[in-house]
Amino acid sequence: MANYKETISLAHEGAINALATAVRHAETMGVPQCVFIVDASGETIASIRMDGAKYLSMHTARAKARTAASINGPTGAMAVEFGVAAGIASQGGVTHLAGGLPIRFGGKLAGAIGVGSGTSEQDFEVARAALKAIDADPV
Repeated sequence: MANYKETISLAHEGAINALATAVRHAETMGVPQCVFIVDASGETIASIRMDGAKYLSMHTARAKARTAASINGPTGAMAVEFGVAAGIASQGGVTHLAGGLPIRFGGKLAGAIGVGSGTSEQDFEVARAALKAIDADPV
């Protein structure tokens, strides 16, 4: 059994590139968004609330990013009852809402993105555009 494991991390430049692409994509859609980029442990690297985005979506976007990093998968698939209980237990750190995606390179988790203020489909569209811009694995 190994006493260590190799990991990767998202560089701040990658986080900024993902964030800038997310903003540009949201602007082309005409849907102002809140966007959070977190590392693999769920700590914030970069975030923004675009002009006109719902201010409470800052909380949900962060929770979406942290949840995607925690489960290493997209958000929105867990049962509502479990999601609500997890949200309460984590003091809002975890959510069942759709709009969070893991950021992986070569299958290895480097972080996650959470987008909020649009519909679930719009949130995912913005997140996927950001992943594509930094050559992350598609989700």
